[in-house]
This record gives sequence, C-alpha cells and structure tokens, in this order.
Amino acid sequence: MNGGPSGFNNAPVTRAFVITSALFTVFFGIRGGSSKLGLSYQDIFEKFRIWKLIISSFAFSSTPELFFGVYLLYYFRVFERQLGSNKHSVFIFFSGFVSLILQTILLSLFKDPTANLLTSGPYALIFASFVPFYLDIPVSKRFNVFGLHVSDKSFIYLAGVQLLLSSWKRSMLPGICGIIAGSLYRLNIFGIRKAKIPGFIASFFSRMSLPSLSSHSQAPRRTSPSLGRQAVRSYQAPLPSSIEPSEEAIATLVSMGFDQNAARQALVHARNDVNAATNILLEAHSH
Repeated sequence: MNGGPSGFNNAPVTRAFVITSALFTVFFGIRGGSSKLGLSYQDIFEKFRIWKLIISSFAFSSTPELFFGVYLLYYFRVFERQLGSNKHSVFIFFSGFVSLILQTILLSLFKDPTANLLTSGPYALIFASFVPFYLDIPVSKRFNVFGLHVSDKSFIYLAGVQLLLSSWKRSMLPGICGIIAGSLYRLNIFGIRKAKIPGFIASFFSRMSLPSLSSHSQAPRRTSPSLGRQAVRSYQAPLPSSIEPSEEAIATLVSMGFDQNAARQALVHARNDVNAATNILLEAHSH
C-alpha cells in the first residue's frame, strides 16, 4: 500500500509542498533556528510575528519529524490524484487556515509568554489527511504480527502516531487541530468541498508549469454507488474490447487497496480515467 505509482506523477501541488517543507526545515536547521520556529503567545499577541505563522506551517523543528512528515505527505499524494490539484489546493488552504485559527485560540487560552507552546511543521495538512484516509481508503491486507491483528493501513497510522507524539504536548495540539480541520472539510462546512481555486490563480500556476491547477483537472462528479448496471449507465460506453486499461492506472487503484478485477472493471466504465474510476470504487465501497 504505497499511494500509487512512485514519484509525484499527477501530484504537482504535493511535490511543491514537500520540497518547500524540506527546504525550509534544512535552511532553519543549518542556521540553528528550527527549535525556535514553534508558536508562542508572545509571537502572536505581543510581538505580532505574522511571518512565523507562515514559516511554522512548513518547517519541521527536527530531523525525525521531517522524516515521518515527508513520508506521510508523500503517501497522501493519493488524495491529490483523486480530487485533482485544484480541489486539493483548496483542501490545503482550508486545513491550514482553520488549524491556525484553532492554534491561535489555544495560545490565547494558555497565555504562556515564555514557551513555544506549539511545534512547527505542516501538521494541519498531514493530520487533516488522516480523515479521508480513515474513511475512504479500504484495507486490502490483514495479517498477524506477534499475535496482533494489523492491516496494511497500520503502518501509516504508526507513522502518524510517531509524529503526533514527537514533541508530546507541543506536537499533539497542532495534530488535533489538523484532525478537526479535516473533519470540518469532510462535513462540507460553508460548502468548502465545492470550492475551487479562482481562474486567475489557476492561470498563474499554469504558467509556472503547474497546468493541473487549471479547471480541466478538476475531479469528475461522483457517480453511481455500485459497479453494476447503474455504474455502466452513468458513464459512456466502455472502451472497445481491443483497448485495455493501462497497467499503470490499474496499479494506481490496486495500491490504494482496491481489488485488481474491480479496478480493471471500473477503469473500463470510466474510459481509463483514474479519478473517475476511483470515485466509482469509493462509492461502491461506502455502500
């Protein structure tokens, strides 16, 4: 279970986010300032260090946190492939904004001007992504380890727990804020799941070699809840029998935990569109 084909194919936003996070972490680590990037009451309410709000959303405070954080960000690129880069960007902005508001409220409640209460890093995006991971990604394998029943999803959860507890309370609070932000996105508060990046911003990123942010990369509408007759009617006629779904597309769906035959059938119905096929399989799984 690896989130799809290796690399950042069809996930340019995730790629940019991971690179930015790594560069910021290394840069401040070399300068010896990583441990000072955490947010405190003094930073926000006394010295008004707004720049710290931005930096703390990207740079991790230690190498172990960077390792586990980048691993999770890399795995969760699967959601950009499912939603499309445009809507995934909305998810990133929403989870980050809501998480920052919640963290600011926490700082105002504790009012400790002497300590960095909250650790730095993209905890908002990482832990917000655990919400669709828990609800949408099915278990494909189950096995026993020293008598414990675990699944292929357990390793992602373990990495998340390690990151959540890496700095104890300082990392737990941002992580919890991220989960709340992801839950609010899931509940479609303010209709956020229908929001899209404005056209002029998408055009700007298109010129910056990120064409998938443009409107044509939006995720297709969710379709019928089964792979039976209703699903077939919801799409155009399948591809001619001489044209098979690509092995790469099948591998992408199988790596997400779907059965290979079901993945192949969904791709046929979706005319080899991975996003559309993913929606078919997720709807079938939820029902």
